[in-house]
Amino acid sequence: MSNVVINIDGKEIITEEGTFVLNAARANDIYIPAICYLTRCSPTLACRICLVEADGKQVYACNAKAKDGMNITTTTETIEKERRAIMEVYDVNHPLQCGVCDQSGECELQNYTLEIGVDSQSYTVQDVDRASHDWGHLHYDPGLCIVCERCVTACKDMIGDNSLKTIARGGDPLNAEYKESMPKDAYAMWNKLNKSVIGLTNGTDVLDCTSCGECAAVCPVGALVNTQFMYKSNSWELKSIPATCGHCSAGCQISYDVKHTSVHNPDEKIYRVMNEWNYVSLCGAGRYGFDYENRDVTKDETAFANAVAAFKKADTIKFTSTITNEEAFILQTLKNKFGYKLVNEEARSFQTFLSDYSAVSGTSIYGSDLKTAMNSNFIISIGTAIKTDNPNARYALNNSLTTNKGAALYFHPVVDPIIAGLSKNIVCINHKPLQEEIALYLVLDLFGDKSKLPTDIVDYLASFHSKEMVTVTETIKEKVIEIVKEMKVNEETGEEEEIEVEKSKMVPKKVSKEVEVDVNRLISMLGMAENFMETFEKLMKKKDTFSMIVGPDLYNHPNSKNLARLVALVEKYSAFELIMIPTLTNTLGVAMINELSDTAGSYAVGYNTDADFVLSGLGEGDLDMPAINQQEGTLTSINKYVNPTNAALPYGGYALNDIANALGLDAKNTIDYTVELGSIDGFKAQTFDSLPDHYTNSGEEVRGYRLENLSTSVASDESVNKIDETLGLEGEIIYLANPVRQFTDFTKNTTNLDEKSGVYMSSEALEASELNAGDSVSVKTENGELTAAIVSDNKIAGNITVLPTFDSKLNSGALVNGYRFATASIQKV
Repeated sequence: MSNVVINIDGKEIITEEGTFVLNAARANDIYIPAICYLTRCSPTLACRICLVEADGKQVYACNAKAKDGMNITTTTETIEKERRAIMEVYDVNHPLQCGVCDQSGECELQNYTLEIGVDSQSYTVQDVDRASHDWGHLHYDPGLCIVCERCVTACKDMIGDNSLKTIARGGDPLNAEYKESMPKDAYAMWNKLNKSVIGLTNGTDVLDCTSCGECAAVCPVGALVNTQFMYKSNSWELKSIPATCGHCSAGCQISYDVKHTSVHNPDEKIYRVMNEWNYVSLCGAGRYGFDYENRDVTKDETAFANAVAAFKKADTIKFTSTITNEEAFILQTLKNKFGYKLVNEEARSFQTFLSDYSAVSGTSIYGSDLKTAMNSNFIISIGTAIKTDNPNARYALNNSLTTNKGAALYFHPVVDPIIAGLSKNIVCINHKPLQEEIALYLVLDLFGDKSKLPTDIVDYLASFHSKEMVTVTETIKEKVIEIVKEMKVNEETGEEEEIEVEKSKMVPKKVSKEVEVDVNRLISMLGMAENFMETFEKLMKKKDTFSMIVGPDLYNHPNSKNLARLVALVEKYSAFELIMIPTLTNTLGVAMINELSDTAGSYAVGYNTDADFVLSGLGEGDLDMPAINQQEGTLTSINKYVNPTNAALPYGGYALNDIANALGLDAKNTIDYTVELGSIDGFKAQTFDSLPDHYTNSGEEVRGYRLENLSTSVASDESVNKIDETLGLEGEIIYLANPVRQFTDFTKNTTNLDEKSGVYMSSEALEASELNAGDSVSVKTENGELTAAIVSDNKIAGNITVLPTFDSKLNSGALVNGYRFATASIQKV
């Protein structure tokens, strides 16, 4: 798209051709009222209050696209009358309960009513009974609902659950006189509003979704409210603490809303999490999993002395990636000073994968991000259970499919009905475990530039193709002559008589013929449908921006080095932009900061993981540490941003920085190391307090800073290994992945996330076995065994059993040898 110049209220602005006028205005700080429109979603025209005049014609700013030379006026006398009437209509029968409404003080209905100056009411209609609904984590009050449809749009276009829709209200029709007396758009809006409320797409009163709460976040009034927040606080009592979500690697912008616990308890408490929903969506863990702090901790001098002694004794520090960049820097500094081995298995796998990738790509990290994926119109996902590995990656995929009319290929062994249901233009290829190499070779074959790929790879890809004669049946139309009888008037007698007439018509006829076709064995190896290429060609129509997302299944694959090189070749020799999903909160930061070891020594200190002496932000170790929501520092996101996060709650105990100081380092605060990160390749020497943390009106993310993608030495050899066709898993298969809304022990310990630890199976897998939900089973592999209860999960399908990792006590990781899939026996006990 090229840039164009448009004029809004006398101000010339430059914007991309085809941009919605409302977005162009917002990006240039020009105010146009709008209630129903969400920046990343398709317009619904539900509210019509964004009415403007463009080149002398009234249009809706949310739906009108910018054209060169367009002249726009945001307000006229006619438009003001429409807006006034629209707001009066919204106020008709709206309950006067602002004093106890959870949205009061931040209600858009309140704001626009005051903004437009509605001080009287011209319209009436008899109301209907609109009883409220308890939808589990959400409470819906249709009496407060203005049917702006933002919840429906967010659920469809942002999230992809498609759980909400408008349903019949059952009210009386509007007085016919209003059609003549009211402004046209106000009447049209009211006529639709009067007929509708919000309901569930499954036709029941039981909400079945991935429980992200985005619909409640975007609700402009108090109709949709998070159940846990109902009647807990007035918005103006809350203090907003800007932060970065500490769960997955998305690094979502959030704010913790805090105030005192009660009139009897002055300790601060988190009441809810908010987000800039026009620009970023939260998953349920980010929105509801906020109270994981390590509470009521004081400085235990004896435990601290023991910790210092343990560090002096240790030769190894084990840790997870649920730490800040500053803490990772402290650990690296201690390693440099004392020679510790730093052990973090998941970060080490990712670090090695990046290194192998860099040898071919010539860059230190992958080149793209989720915003680019969201704006592309063709996405491939390989090696990740994208729904739960990184929900924001799933949201980017969905946004591409819906608002960009995109298409996608999703390669993964686990059947995922949520991903399959995102769009008719996504093809899910549920290949066997250990076939990720075949999938990447297929991507190279379909999309790679054969004129630039190494010759040996081109020749190898060609070896999978063959010409075969096949019989195809097609339908043709054949001309057939029929003799039909008709009645005709005899001109001599004037009487009707039956005559025979010849008539021709085209009739369908099936014919078979032999044709030569190209057969691609890679397709059959992956178990894909025979007509895949026909489907693929349809998906590819009008597609010109491409993204590929790869994930943790590749990092611990037995052939991870080869996979990393294949991924680099796809990025280097095709149109695909590449995104890798870091495994945990700050895996990317740790992989860049720390020199990690593959094995531990004889005595280890653990940070949020088991060891001889344990530091724990969960309150379950030998010395307490602060949780992420009690710390200042930075986290490195999947989008390669170093984002600041602030302490939402106080912490009274010792921190890692205190131990480091006792061992000879010298920093008053942990964030004193933020500027020291500049000594690490890719990071910048910026102080913590200088880091920005906001979005602009155009949606630009101005948070922290972006990592520099450094050039690396490129190996002259770009060769990759051939596919090992003997590689595979047979029998019952288990897979390590978490249920929706769970990531680590920190999410497990929160109040509002109630997902169970156990053995997750689909309903069809249970039906095919003699097992039932709740049964205790033994899961045994060649690496280990565990016993847990079965959890029936309708968010997965097929026969692969899923074992979660969010509960360290389950110790599911002990059952696999790095790679997330394994063969297992599952027996009832």
